[in-house]
Amino acid sequence: MTLLRTLKWLASVVLALVIAAVLFIALFGWNWLRTPLERQVLAQTGRVLAIQGDLQVQSGWPWPRVKAQQVTFANPAWAAQANMLAADEVAFSIHLPQLLWRHLVVSDLHLVHPTVFLERHPDGRKTWLLDPNQQDDNARIDIDRLTLDQGVIGFEDVASQTSLHAELSTLAKPADNTHPSGVSFNAKGKYKGLSLIAEGTGDTVLALRDDSTPFGLAIDTTVGHTHIQADGHITSLLKFSAIDMQMALSGDNLNQLFTLTGIAFPATRDYVTQGHLLRQGNTVRYDAFTGRVGTSDLSGWLQVKTGGKRPLLTADLTSTKLTLEDLGPVIGARPGHLDAALKAVAQTGAAEAVTPKAKRVIPDLPFKVANWDTVDAEVKFSAQSMRRTSYMPLEALSTHLSLKDSVLTLDPLQFGVAGGHLDAVISLDGRHNPIQARAQVQIKRLALAKLLPAGQTGKASASLIGGQIKLAGSGNSMGSMLAKANGSVALLMSGGEISQMTMEKAGLHLWEIFRLTLSGDKQIKLRCAVANFDVKAGTMEANTMLLDTEVTTLLGSGSIDLEQEKLDLTLTQKTKNTSPLSLRSPIHIGGNFVKPIIKVDQGRMAVRALGALALGVVNPLLALVPLIDAGPGQDSDCVQWLQGKK
Repeated sequence: MTLLRTLKWLASVVLALVIAAVLFIALFGWNWLRTPLERQVLAQTGRVLAIQGDLQVQSGWPWPRVKAQQVTFANPAWAAQANMLAADEVAFSIHLPQLLWRHLVVSDLHLVHPTVFLERHPDGRKTWLLDPNQQDDNARIDIDRLTLDQGVIGFEDVASQTSLHAELSTLAKPADNTHPSGVSFNAKGKYKGLSLIAEGTGDTVLALRDDSTPFGLAIDTTVGHTHIQADGHITSLLKFSAIDMQMALSGDNLNQLFTLTGIAFPATRDYVTQGHLLRQGNTVRYDAFTGRVGTSDLSGWLQVKTGGKRPLLTADLTSTKLTLEDLGPVIGARPGHLDAALKAVAQTGAAEAVTPKAKRVIPDLPFKVANWDTVDAEVKFSAQSMRRTSYMPLEALSTHLSLKDSVLTLDPLQFGVAGGHLDAVISLDGRHNPIQARAQVQIKRLALAKLLPAGQTGKASASLIGGQIKLAGSGNSMGSMLAKANGSVALLMSGGEISQMTMEKAGLHLWEIFRLTLSGDKQIKLRCAVANFDVKAGTMEANTMLLDTEVTTLLGSGSIDLEQEKLDLTLTQKTKNTSPLSLRSPIHIGGNFVKPIIKVDQGRMAVRALGALALGVVNPLLALVPLIDAGPGQDSDCVQWLQGKK
C-alpha cells in the first residue's frame, strides 16, 4: 500500500507540473524561452542569436515544429558580413531524439525574406560550422528540405577566388493549379576567378539531402567564356547523386572547362554542343551529343568515371567533315597559323599569304602539361572526310588517344592524304620537364599529282611517294621538340612523269628552254626521287638528295635547321643529253620554310659567260663551247641511293 500511495503521489506531482507548464505557456507563450535559448547558443558557438519577434512551438513527436520571427544569427568576427542569417521568419521541424544526442537535425526549413551570407576563410574556417573555431565539420545543422520566400544568398571564398550573390523568389502558382509553384533565381559574381551570370527556375522545395526525389531545375549561366543551358532533374543538391538533364554547351575553347570540371580537355577553337547529361553513381556521361568545333561538325559521347587514382575520361567522337585549321590549337598552332603557313609552303613566292602571327610554320605554343595528371583518358576519334584545300589534300583521319600517368600516346594516328596514308605512333611523356617526345611515321603511296598546287597537277602524274620518319626530342611545344630532335627522315618517289620544261630550267639549258617555249612543254619520264636525312640536335643533314629523269639528274647536299626553320641546300645537275647552250650552275635553296629563296651560283655563271665572250672575240662559233653541257649522265639506282650506298 505504501508503494501504491507513493506512485499516486508522483503521478499527481507530474500531472500538476504538466498542467502548470500548459497554463504558463497558455498565459505567457513560448517567448520566455528566447533568452535561455540565445544564451545557450552564445555559449556553444560564441556567436549571437537574436529573436526579436514571437517564438512558437507546435508539439509533435518526434518532430515538433518551431517558428520564430525577426531572427538574426551572427557571423564570426573574421567574416566580411555581420550576420550569417537574417530573416523575417524561420520555421522548421526538429528531431527530438537526435537532439538528445546533441545532433541537430532539421527538416522542412522555411525562411521568409532571408539574407544568408556564407564565407570560407583562407585558413579553412567556415561560417556555417557552429563550433567556436568554425573548423569541426560535424558541428553543422543537417537540413533535409528547404523552402525560401524571396531571399538573398551570398557566398565568399577568397582562396578559390569565388564571390557569388544570388536573389531568389517564389513563383506564383499557375491559375489552373496543374503545376506546383516554383522558385526563380538570378546570380552574379565570380567563380574561381571567372565572371559568372546565371538565371533559372527550380522546384519550390530544395531537397538538400534527399537521395530519391529528383529536383526540377532549368538554368542558363555564363562562366567566363563558357555558356551553359540545362533543363532537367538533379537528385540531392548537396551530392548530385543523380543527374538527368538536356544540356547545351558553348565557349571559346574546350580547355577552359578545366576550371569548371577539373578535367583536362585539349585546346580547341570555339565550340557549340547539345546533348543528354546523365549521372549514375560515380559515372557522368554526356550522351548522344552533336555540335561543332570551329567549322568542323562533332558528335558522339563522352563520360567521366571517378573513384580511381584519378578520373577516367572515355569518349568516342566522330566528325563527318573536318577542317584542317580546327586541328591547329590541338598541336599548339596559333589562330590562323596552320592554314596560312601550309599555304605559304605549298605556293612558291606566296609569302604575302602569311599573316604576321604565322611567320613560322612549326607550331610553337606550349602544351599545358600541368593538367595532364588530373585525368586518365581513352578516346577514339575519326573524321570521315576533310575539307580539301589546294595545298594539303587531307582526306580522312582516325586516332586512338590514350593518356595515363601523364603520358599521352596517339596509337595509331592515321591520315588519308593524296590518295595514300600517313600512319604514325606518337608518344609525349609529360612526367618530364621538358616533355620527352617520340614519333614514328610511315608514308605510303602518296600521289604527287594530288600534292601539287592547283593548276600544276599536269607537271607530274602517277608518281607515288613513300618513306619513313623516326624522331625523338624534348620540349614543351612542337617547335621546341623538333629543335632538339634526333633521328632520320627518308623519302622515296618513283614512277610517273614530270615537266621537261621544269627540268631544263633546273639545268639552265637555254636552248631547250627556248625550243620548248616555241613548241610547248611535254612530259618526260621521272625515274625516282630520293631524300635521306640524318637528324641531329634539330638539324637535318642530307645523306642523299636525288631527282632522276630522262634528261637530267639533280643531286643535292646541305642541311635544314628545324629550330630556325632555315634552308641551306645545294642542287647540282648531271645532264644525260648534250645541250648546245647551257649556263649550268649549282642551285642554292636558302631562306626559310615560309619563304624559300632559290638562286643560282652567279659567280660560276659569270665565269662561263666571260669564257664564252672571250672565245667569241676569236671566233663567234667558239662562244658556244663553254655553254655546251656535254653530258652524258647515267640512270641512277634509286634503291642504292635511298640506302646511302652510292
